[in-house]
Amino acid sequence: MKTSEIRELTVAEIQERIDAEKDNLQRAKLNHTISPVENPTTLKKARRDIARMMTILAEKQNVKC
Repeated sequence: MKTSEIRELTVAEIQERIDAEKDNLQRAKLNHTISPVENPTTLKKARRDIARMMTILAEKQNVKC
């Protein structure tokens, strides 16, 4: 997900996306331990997307304070 797309979302929507992505990453990690994923960079991309969303969420929450 691009940064510009994340910035357009509301705080609640970003939080929902973070929760969903964390669940997906957890499942992907579990599946990867059972049978290796074809492209392991997808795990890396997922972690970075979560971090990007968390950063933008923190920025939005600090602006409102």
